[in-house]
Amino acid sequence: MTAPPEVNRRIIEALLQRELPRAKQQRLVLVHGRYDTSSASEFGLLVEGQQRRIKVSDQPSVLGIVEAWQRHRSSPDTDVLVVTTGVDDAELGWDLRGYAVGRATRTVDRVEIVKQRFGATDIDPRIRREPWLVDALLDAEPTVGWRRAGGVLTRDTAVRALIGARLGSRELAEGTLDVGALLSWSRTAASAAHFAELTATERKGLTDWLEETVGSAAVVLMTLVGAGRAEDAMPLGTLGAVLSLPGVSPDATLAFGSVLGVSGKRGSELREFVKEVEGTLERWIAEAEFATQGEAARQRVLDIVRRADELASSADLTVALAPSRFLPSSFSSRLRTLAENLSPARRTAAESALSSLRDHALARLYPDRVHTAAMAVRLTRWLAEAEETVDSVAAGVQRQLASWGWVDHALAVLWAGDAVHDPVVGRAYRAVHDKARARRDRLDEAFARRLEIWAAHASTQAPGGCLLVEDVLERIAVPLVGKDHAPLILVLDGMSSAVAVELGEQLAGRAWHEASPYSEHRAAAVAAVPSVTRVSRACLLTAGLTNGDQSVEKDGFAAFWRKHRKQASLFHKAEIGGHAGQRLAESLVAALAGEDVVGVVLNTIDDALDHGKGGAPIGWRLSDVTYLPELLDAARAYERPVVLVADHGHVLDRSTAGDGPVAAVGVESARWRVGDPADGEVALAGPRVLYGDGRVVVPWREDIRYLPKKAGYHGGASLAEMTVPVLVLLPSATLLPVEWEILARESVEPSWWSARAGVEAEAAPRRKPTKVRARIEDQATPLFPVEESLGTRVVASPAYETQRAFVPKAPNKKAIAAVIDELVKADRTRPITAVAALVGRAGRNPDFLARMLERLLNVEGYPVLSVTDGGRTLKLDVDLLCEQFGVQK
Repeated sequence: MTAPPEVNRRIIEALLQRELPRAKQQRLVLVHGRYDTSSASEFGLLVEGQQRRIKVSDQPSVLGIVEAWQRHRSSPDTDVLVVTTGVDDAELGWDLRGYAVGRATRTVDRVEIVKQRFGATDIDPRIRREPWLVDALLDAEPTVGWRRAGGVLTRDTAVRALIGARLGSRELAEGTLDVGALLSWSRTAASAAHFAELTATERKGLTDWLEETVGSAAVVLMTLVGAGRAEDAMPLGTLGAVLSLPGVSPDATLAFGSVLGVSGKRGSELREFVKEVEGTLERWIAEAEFATQGEAARQRVLDIVRRADELASSADLTVALAPSRFLPSSFSSRLRTLAENLSPARRTAAESALSSLRDHALARLYPDRVHTAAMAVRLTRWLAEAEETVDSVAAGVQRQLASWGWVDHALAVLWAGDAVHDPVVGRAYRAVHDKARARRDRLDEAFARRLEIWAAHASTQAPGGCLLVEDVLERIAVPLVGKDHAPLILVLDGMSSAVAVELGEQLAGRAWHEASPYSEHRAAAVAAVPSVTRVSRACLLTAGLTNGDQSVEKDGFAAFWRKHRKQASLFHKAEIGGHAGQRLAESLVAALAGEDVVGVVLNTIDDALDHGKGGAPIGWRLSDVTYLPELLDAARAYERPVVLVADHGHVLDRSTAGDGPVAAVGVESARWRVGDPADGEVALAGPRVLYGDGRVVVPWREDIRYLPKKAGYHGGASLAEMTVPVLVLLPSATLLPVEWEILARESVEPSWWSARAGVEAEAAPRRKPTKVRARIEDQATPLFPVEESLGTRVVASPAYETQRAFVPKAPNKKAIAAVIDELVKADRTRPITAVAALVGRAGRNPDFLARMLERLLNVEGYPVLSVTDGGRTLKLDVDLLCEQFGVQK
């Protein structure tokens, strides 16, 4: 007989489960084997519903077996005696074997036991050919037993179960098994340590199966785990980018091999491992952006890449890995490159550096740092443009909202700087900030000089081309009143142009249509003087020149709307919030649901300036303004147009240690006084100056204040304070007043702000927008024949003529061709508002335009053209277009 194999309690239990039901009165079981000394020698076993008491004795000789059996027969405490032995049946004799189950020594079929433990009826023959797998399955069975397989126990099922037990991961046993799951498991130190403790044979068997199942990357990973380097596996994979980066020296490759510490691995295996690590990092970064547990995912990625940076530094690989997309050091390197090129003369390099920074994988984990870098580049673009002048007060406030307010927004972000405090980056940001601030100061001074002259005679009857804050209700709000709808007027106290454009950017993605009575720009009003709440807000809400408190505003607001045969309610701070369980007060909700005009004053911005709270220093989100999201949602639900308006703007405090108030006489507030003007100040007098007996001294420089430090101030003559932004939002374009226009995002965003003012535009002067319809119809005949565009071929087709017959007053063919060509050029999608500009006045109502285009192009109902993104975007199916209209691409 062969040498006895080692058997343990589980094997004995499995054997008895099979043998005892067939036994009659036999209480002796002889087993060819050697009992594992670490297993219990006495235990209970449930066999077919009966509890049996088992004793195991390992005996190497016939005499030992006989003595053990005699003792067992005389003992009342045990039921079944199992004797493990290497003695051959021929030596035992029939007298002893006659007492044994089966009258012979039972041989352990380990594969059959595995099948039995899984509850299978058959077993994959490949399992029999892999002794390591059989031994491991018998050794690793959980205390609750293996999950029942049923039917045939396949090799894959067996190995998956073994992996779950050995690697301590139910996810690997029952969930999705791929390299990403293995990499995630490798970050759990205790579980990974279990693999390193397995025998070399079992580690190889598991690794080979994983290679077959998930790919060669598993070979490198499991080799690292087996070497006790599980936690460094992903950091090392991050460094592996050095294998594929262009221009990397052989020394760098050798250095990576040294820090990896894994020999005998093929280059293809290493490259596949690196690819999987990077792909997993990308997925985790996406989780960090969007998952509910985003911060945990973010920290997991940062732990890996920071450790990778440490390993790179120890191996002198930091420089070689500068092009890496994942290392913090390479992110910093790209940011420094951007900082070194922040000048108008090197704008091309700065644009390229910003693009490179955004392409870095960690840019998604450092959005604030990338945002700050983008602001620096935007200001560099603005500084590259010719310096503007202020020709009038009207032009000044309009440019403030259209362009210079965006500058102020960028300046606020750049003032806060980069979170990591890199001195090179900090100096570059400061240089850009100071240059842009100096230009803004010159604009403020020029505006103040114009304001000084204009203020002497300005009035509703002689506004000098300006929209006055006291005329906003008449000029902007009244046209929004319809037969079955009335506007919601949201007064954001202290909202500057910088804050307005930031909120406007966020609103652009929320299914609102922004409208204006002016062609291609927002409305900007001029605050009353001085630009403080008690004056300018009272003028706004009463539609007249006055000053006063909330009672004055309420009475004046209601009186104004009564003149227009409308009832109106105005809600101030204490009247907005509801009781427990209600965000908004019942009276406010009832007013919003009714037909009256509703006004609400939101003080969050002004309070932040006064008390230094909130996001005022660096930016505002819609959710930062208390009650604003809820009020906007209610307005949309009740189909109310919204007027988002300020009473005045503000400047932010930029004082440093040691800076104090300016010593002056006649101080009345932080930014206005009476007396004679000094440097940085201007004296304003006239009918719209409501304090100081009609004459006040106000600073135009943002760094002048007369009272102790706060987060920000208002009352002065700077563009940021005197400009009153007015944003009109429509829940539906059907509410658009006559002669008003829907504003495309491109029309309210300065060209230097976006990629439209990128490198390709450096040599091209900006031209005044023109009507595309006129441009299409007035094109000169080309000197040489040119190929007709797809749009031209479509509108010339018989199918289009048929469709056009069903659409009365359709735009001319050239305009429709231009729409098609624009969509093709823009990769099949464009905002409806941008497309609307191509068809002239028909584009004043984008929703109507979209329906008209669908009727023209969707032959027999096929979706050639569809409206997506909540009604904001048109999408063209070019293949279907060509098929339906019978034209070639």
